[in-house]
Order: sequence, then C-alpha cells, then structure tokens
Amino acid sequence: MSSREAMQLAEEAGVDLVKIAPTAKPPVCKLVDYGKYKYEQTRKEKEARKKQRVIEIKEIRLSPNIDTNDLNTKISAARKFLGKGDRVKVTLRFRGREMAHMANSKHILDDFAQALSDVCVMEKPPKVEGRSMTMFLTEKR
Repeated sequence: MSSREAMQLAEEAGVDLVKIAPTAKPPVCKLVDYGKYKYEQTRKEKEARKKQRVIEIKEIRLSPNIDTNDLNTKISAARKFLGKGDRVKVTLRFRGREMAHMANSKHILDDFAQALSDVCVMEKPPKVEGRSMTMFLTEKR
C-alpha cells in the first residue's frame, strides 16, 4: 500500500508507523507504539547486562626463593580466585642477582600450575617479560 494510506491507518489506530527494512524494495513498515517499543528494548538490554559477568584478572606474585608453606598459601588463594570464575596471572618477580638464575626458577611456576591442575588449565605458559616471568591460569570448563 502507499505510504499515505499506511500513515492514515496508523493515525486511526493511534500508533506510529515504523520502517523495519527501509532499504528493501518496497520499504517494509510496521504499525507500532514506538514509546512502548523503546521501553521494551531498554528493559531487554538492562536484563542482558544484569546476567553477564565480567571476568577479572587476579594477580599472584611470587619470588624465586619462596618457601613451601608460602607457596601453598598462594596456591590456596589462586584456587579461591579460580572458584569465583576469575583468571589468575601468576608472576614470578626477579630482583638483583636473581636475574642470573631465571632459567632455574621456571620450575616454581610449573609446580604452581601442577598443584592447581585439578581446577584450572594453563591459558598461557610461563613467559619472560623484563624482570618477571608470567603465566595465566583459567578455570576448567
């Protein structure tokens, strides 16, 4: 039907004429209460935002000469973070003369990942970046 007839129909019904597909030949329009339509859209968007969860990255810092009990404490903290659904960035920081023995300290990160292998997966393996060695762990799906 012509656009004039459609506008007349919309005015008689007391609603708005909204173009659904303006690029189509001929353009497709719909009779809609536009205020109600916009309200429904914002409600749907708000509901979708409420349901989504932002994944945070929690960092755990270690040093090359960490003791076993301290390492176990850090492992339990990482387990708690992973349980909440966060990603964990494990950083092994080197200072001064520790820089000379970087290769020998990689086993600390490997042990850390091995201790958490029941609840997590290694997303990025240990990688040297400047004065630190980092790896990322994520929760098993």
